[in-house]
Amino acid sequence: MIVKVKATLGTEKYYTEVIAGENKLITDEPVNKGGGNKGFNPFEVLATSLASCTAATLRMYIDRKGWDIPTINVEVDLENFPQTKNTQFCRIIDFGNTEVSEEMKDKLFKIADACPIHKILTNNIEVLTKI
Repeated sequence: MIVKVKATLGTEKYYTEVIAGENKLITDEPVNKGGGNKGFNPFEVLATSLASCTAATLRMYIDRKGWDIPTINVEVDLENFPQTKNTQFCRIIDFGNTEVSEEMKDKLFKIADACPIHKILTNNIEVLTKI
């Protein structure tokens, strides 16, 4: 699977339009970093990828099983430690007011780890740059 996105940054500091196919989102930096805080910062976009992919992967599985779980909440906290070159994602999943058995929780935990973004983030990553 190939995904193509194009980010365009003009003269307005850090305000970036990102296009993927027919969809567009805005990224920016917070005011305290010189931006206008008009969109997600790049770290938020990365955490969003894990949260939304996890939720979608769980929804597909829950629907296939026919389980009555109307709400899936996925919260991701990303903490970056540049000094040690480590990054930690903390993913918290809940199902609103729905009671979920321990057996279901065990299976859903495994399914969350099967999310494609989780797999990418926990495998080797290589970034190739061309100018």
